[in-house]
Amino acid sequence: MPDNSVLDRYQAYRARRFLHRENQHRDWLPSWRTRHRRRILVVGLAVTFTFMIAVGIVCHFDMVVGPLLWLPAMLVFFPLWTILQIVSGRRGDAPRDVLDEWELQQRDSARSIGLTVTQTLSLVPAFYLIIAGSAGAESANYPYAGGLLVLTTILIGGCTPAMILGWTGPDPEPDDHAA
Repeated sequence: MPDNSVLDRYQAYRARRFLHRENQHRDWLPSWRTRHRRRILVVGLAVTFTFMIAVGIVCHFDMVVGPLLWLPAMLVFFPLWTILQIVSGRRGDAPRDVLDEWELQQRDSARSIGLTVTQTLSLVPAFYLIIAGSAGAESANYPYAGGLLVLTTILIGGCTPAMILGWTGPDPEPDDHAA
């Protein structure tokens, strides 16, 4: 009988895969790894999330223009999110085995905040959908707008740990990522 459980083997695989990808991305975007530049990315994501919420609200009233606005929001979100993940070293979703004690504590704290943000923000569109459904709203706008708002709150909560770690993380050591 093997000494390691399936979960242990999976965690070891995750750690190996994470370290491989970290090695691949180690030299990417060196000038964006500073705290100032990471904060620009975090603010950009916050603005994008605000725009996504506005799109959800617009979809409540207008299903012609509203859905078309979602595409630019996604076209801005994906590059910002990808760049933030690369320059922050993906510490928000890193496996336990690749982090030291301080990084693990920071990651767990950021994840806890992310879960709280997700749960709290998701209540708003959930109540919106409950109220619209119980009021007998027959328009297709309500479920679509509610779906966009739920998706946005889940994205916000999922991105919160990386945003916190990107905002609070120190600048890299000068010899870590030489330009």
